[in-house]
Amino acid sequence: MRPSTPDTRQISGPESEDFEQLNRYWAAANYLTVAQIYLQENPLLREPLEARHIKPRLLGHWGTSPGLSLIYAHLNRLIRRTSAEVLLVTGPGHGGPAVVANTYLEGSYSEIYPAVGRDLEGLRRLVRQFSTPGGIPSHVGPATPGSIHEGGELGYSLMHATGAAMDNPNLIVACVVGDGEAETGPLEGSWKAPAFINPLRDGAVLPILHLNGYKISGPTVLGRRSDLDVAALLAAHGWDPITVAGDDPDLVHPALASAMDSAYISIRAIQSHARQEGVIGPARWPAIILRTPKGWTGPVAVDGVPVEGTSRSHQVPLGGVREKPEHLAQLETWMRSYRPEELFDDQGRLIPELAALAPDGGLRMGALPASRGVGGGDLAIPDLGRYAVGAVPRGALMHESTKPLGEMFRDIYIETADDPIFRLFCPDETNSNRLGAVFEATDRCLLESPVNGAVSLAEDHVSASGRVMEVLSEHLCQGWLEGYVLTGRHGFFASYEAFAMVGASMTVQHAKWLQHSRELDWRQPVPSLNILLTSTCWRNDHNGFSHQGPGLIDTVLSLSGSVIRVYLPPDANTLLVAAEHMLRSKDYVNLVVIDKQEHPQYLTLAEAREHAAVGASIWGWAGNESGGSSHVPAEPDIILACAGDVPTQETLAAAWLLRRHVPKLTVRVANVMDAMVLQPEDAHPHGLSREKFDEIFTTDVDVVMAWHGYARALHQLLHGRPNPERFHVRGYNEQGTTTTPFDMVVLNRVSRYHLVMEALRRARRQFMGSDELLEHCRSQLDAHAAYIREHFQDLPEIRNWVWSEPDS
Repeated sequence: MRPSTPDTRQISGPESEDFEQLNRYWAAANYLTVAQIYLQENPLLREPLEARHIKPRLLGHWGTSPGLSLIYAHLNRLIRRTSAEVLLVTGPGHGGPAVVANTYLEGSYSEIYPAVGRDLEGLRRLVRQFSTPGGIPSHVGPATPGSIHEGGELGYSLMHATGAAMDNPNLIVACVVGDGEAETGPLEGSWKAPAFINPLRDGAVLPILHLNGYKISGPTVLGRRSDLDVAALLAAHGWDPITVAGDDPDLVHPALASAMDSAYISIRAIQSHARQEGVIGPARWPAIILRTPKGWTGPVAVDGVPVEGTSRSHQVPLGGVREKPEHLAQLETWMRSYRPEELFDDQGRLIPELAALAPDGGLRMGALPASRGVGGGDLAIPDLGRYAVGAVPRGALMHESTKPLGEMFRDIYIETADDPIFRLFCPDETNSNRLGAVFEATDRCLLESPVNGAVSLAEDHVSASGRVMEVLSEHLCQGWLEGYVLTGRHGFFASYEAFAMVGASMTVQHAKWLQHSRELDWRQPVPSLNILLTSTCWRNDHNGFSHQGPGLIDTVLSLSGSVIRVYLPPDANTLLVAAEHMLRSKDYVNLVVIDKQEHPQYLTLAEAREHAAVGASIWGWAGNESGGSSHVPAEPDIILACAGDVPTQETLAAAWLLRRHVPKLTVRVANVMDAMVLQPEDAHPHGLSREKFDEIFTTDVDVVMAWHGYARALHQLLHGRPNPERFHVRGYNEQGTTTTPFDMVVLNRVSRYHLVMEALRRARRQFMGSDELLEHCRSQLDAHAAYIREHFQDLPEIRNWVWSEPDS
């Protein structure tokens, strides 16, 4: 999207404005919020409230909702006055009924869900569906119009808002941050956004820190800090805060309106200056600090105990309304205090003068195209032939497998420069992960200037115009990308494998979001969340145990097969093919794992495409069946299978040893690139058919499997396959330290020698040479242990081993 020069004309102030209608609109939203929590019938109290009108189970959250509805109403006012495109991200955990109420009042909800019409029957359906079986959850989610952020996903709202604003120059992302959420580490990191938002090409983020003082059962830190302290905190992060505080609607409405007007004028002035004069340093973007009582306008006290303004208003303030007549009476008094009879007409419609306060058409926050994933369109992928790595003779070329991917990313940056819809997100590891070719096309994004004007060599390729997003936070990198792709753009998050676990819960929540979004035909399919894990457990021998952990594979494999994919390419060309597919895919979490160090290269680009199309195949050239053919009628004596680059190398070396020392033993070698193909067809869309699985792995031959991650993950995948107990899986088993590369596979018993010994033990037949080979393996392991302690490097026969035909 090309940036336009915004209209910076002053908008008239609120000094003489009558806020009575806006206050009534807020009352309507508050009324519908309470009605959703409590009622199953009698939605407008057209008859006296009785216990039978109350839901049998009371679920939902009231405390944060009045503040959210207040903000929504004022954003509506701002949009109507300015025609701004405003995306709302709501961070407070369970403000679902408030957001649903507001999208219903503006009409976007009924347009998406016609059964919940704007009449009395529609209101009945609205209240009955909330937190009930077959209805909607209590929090904001995919089914909530206008949302790109899951309620309850505490800590990630501001980073999602920031990602949504990137390369979206005409968008203002209003982000409500709850003071409970503000206590999380990810949110604290998110305040650094001004250092990365470029007003020339990005949209704006307007944080609204809503301080109501309490979490679910206790006070919040910022809620107890003074207005000056909180403002100083935001100012230190580069924001220009405006504080609005109070518990009198007559005073809060004009103050909040003035704050939003001021924020809008400031945003447009910053953008206009940048787009006419250029960017010099980070802008001091406005932020609003809104301090109002928790559970505002709700019961002041229940059973003599204070509720409004305390944590007791967090969920359901009146819990005994079906059993306690006094609670039922108090609920009716509370609901009637909003005067619903003056807000809705006889047919149950919002009265016209209040309905007119909502924006028109696509400017309604529940109908904004960006919130539905309408963004930059499909991404053109360059011809992979530009980056393909030679693979003849097989295994002879050593190459950094991720380096060609960086070259592909470089060219994507170049080819999308005029209409940017792609970014790489990486926590200070772009060069380390061998993706540094991107810096031939763009820089790291940072708007901060060097201290005292000094530019150090460490600050190469840093500029305000850069589109490589580097910040030393896995949370921020992944969260920014999530906001970016949920609004229709494309990208990759690259991380050291072990530390991607920092954002594992984010990955889980994103997958859940996509899983439910797929069920909603009104949501546009969005580009997939693509995660590249490199600096893997097997080759972090130099960093040690802390950097050795493949756990994200397990996390992702546990999620719904409808939305997750896990790729373990053995070399550079298969990585390129996987990345091409990932960038073209929609509505998935794609995880690809491959090391950045030099590794043998095995497949040509054409072979890589063929291999990836199936996801697993027999590497006939590595085995000794029928002269190396991939299509053989007879079953082998043993199958060596592998998934991942280091496991593949060790498996090939094991096959080489077996073929050399026990040539009459029939060995099949199979490589798995797409982990999901191992599952049965009914468990995952990529699952191999029974016939294809049997063709590769037979039905009863033992399989010695070298697996990149934890063995339990592979056993999980194989559940439901024929005789899964015949798969003898070797993987990472939490053995690691600072050591040599080969010692890592030895420590975890995935070395070529361990694989050979397991293969000989499991083979159908024994042949001459088996005993001698077993002894050779044991002696080599002993020699390895002694050699690395004396020479601090692996044995020459390990370091120098290259695949070849064993008799060559």
